[in-house]
Amino acid sequence: MKYGLLAILAVMAVPGVAQAQAVYPIDRATILSGAKFDFKIELPKIIAQKDIKVTINGEDAEKILGGSFSYIEKEDGGDASSLIIRSAAIANAGDYVVDVRAGDFSKTVKWSVFGTPAQKQAKNIIFLLGDGLSVAHRTGARIMSKGNVEGKASGRLAMDDLPAMAFIGTASTDSIAADSANTMSAYMTGHKSAVNALGVYASRAKNTLEHPKQETIAEIVRRNTKMSIGVVSGSELQDATPAAVVGHTRRRADKAELMADFFNVKPEVLLGGGSAYFLPKTTAGSKRKDDIDYVTKFREAGYVVATSDEELAKAARETNTGKLLGLFHPGNMDVTLDRKFLKKGTVGKFPNQPGTVEMMQAALNVLSRNAEGFFLMVEGASIDKMSHPLDWERALVDTIEFDKAVAEAQAFAKTHPDTLIIVTGDHTHGVSIIGTIDDSKPGEEMREKVGTYAEAGFPNYADSDGDGYPDRVDVSRRLAVFANNFPDYYETFRPKLDEPFVPAVQNEKKQYVANEAYKNVPGAVLRIGNLPKDADTGVHAVDDVILQAQGPGSERFRGYLENTDVFRVMAEVLALGSGSLVQKAQK
Repeated sequence: MKYGLLAILAVMAVPGVAQAQAVYPIDRATILSGAKFDFKIELPKIIAQKDIKVTINGEDAEKILGGSFSYIEKEDGGDASSLIIRSAAIANAGDYVVDVRAGDFSKTVKWSVFGTPAQKQAKNIIFLLGDGLSVAHRTGARIMSKGNVEGKASGRLAMDDLPAMAFIGTASTDSIAADSANTMSAYMTGHKSAVNALGVYASRAKNTLEHPKQETIAEIVRRNTKMSIGVVSGSELQDATPAAVVGHTRRRADKAELMADFFNVKPEVLLGGGSAYFLPKTTAGSKRKDDIDYVTKFREAGYVVATSDEELAKAARETNTGKLLGLFHPGNMDVTLDRKFLKKGTVGKFPNQPGTVEMMQAALNVLSRNAEGFFLMVEGASIDKMSHPLDWERALVDTIEFDKAVAEAQAFAKTHPDTLIIVTGDHTHGVSIIGTIDDSKPGEEMREKVGTYAEAGFPNYADSDGDGYPDRVDVSRRLAVFANNFPDYYETFRPKLDEPFVPAVQNEKKQYVANEAYKNVPGAVLRIGNLPKDADTGVHAVDDVILQAQGPGSERFRGYLENTDVFRVMAEVLALGSGSLVQKAQK
């Protein structure tokens, strides 16, 4: 997603909390037994190590955590001390009280450590994440794809038939409003975190890579099992959602640095965009500042590399290494509407990009050869990326493609019933469908063509070839989709067929104002924004997301859950906190 000045300043301001006093993991953390985490104590001033006492349930903390403290008298050269144990772990499930006494400073936090059954309940997990997926996206995709006649849907989305359902809370440690980094990180680690953070607690450390780490499910799977791991996304692989599967940084923009986390874990399948961060700085188009060539490093590690849809299909059929790296764009891959239908965006330059469905099919082909099972994360990235700029047709068509990926998962599960399928969003958008826009209504004012209640009627999308996508999105009676938050922009009431919508641009005062490129579109209306002037697009909503699931363990998803609870269900069905794995983790 794009970020305005406020978000950037928020990240820059974090290291300045020089007098913070904190314990990480934080109060009320839920921790998988045997999982690794960094235990850090930040003191409000300089305190000698001899004057610091740390106990857990009344015992010496080092004994419980299986490591020794490193003492920093002046953290980052400041006037405050800290203690840290890297890669700590707790073997036994139960409730733990952490008590810190240091001079006149004291702090107490409580943790809940959970174990898991001894036997795996699921062999495989397919975790499908629709970035920014909101109820309106689903409703719009269903109407656009299937139609609605006399008040009844003419068809169902694949995700409509997933039996288990829960509402998921998405708030971060520093805000009720979250981003893709901390929300996906919560799913992948079981720990809450702050906006812009991946796999770490946001501490006062100045180095974005030195914040207290939280072990991800991919790292736990890699360290303790022989299962395979896959990551599929239409975004840059270093973007927040895919990077959260393996990554650790306070600053999600550390994309070049996140490559090291990918290579440390080495998921057997990596498919998506972001090749610019794999290539050394001497290669044209590289976004690295060093000479590391990750394409070569992955090749040397046994990976088959594909750079087009044809190469991907061939590699998925023929590779016998069980390792596949597919890089199809230096940045984010083109969205479905541009790639499949309009041939806009960068499709002319990169004409052979596979879609999310094709990448997922290839991933399942490779991963399913492992008799030990797999964990696969598939992201529908551009639902979010097109919702930010209020480009609803592109967002909804990408939702349809994401649902087709859900259908692929369901088809796989029919022959592999020991597969848990999870479909969810990471956060929502403030988007609603209020009716239709009907070009046949009289008058030049496009506002008068918006139909609500009985005046809305039904859209006239058609799917003559039966591919599940509308033949056209610029039909004469189309969905009226609007955001409840926006910068200044010109509402055109029409699909943007030439290129993705750019609602606002910066003026000489560095404020975002309505993009006058749309000013003279017939019937366009200037909307005065309700966001601060440093916002260039719409923003995320705080609404709960909907999670649906099927397969072993899916019955645990019900009612209201925190996003960290989803990690717990996955850990339980894979038995990642069982006795044998915990013993291994302690070594």
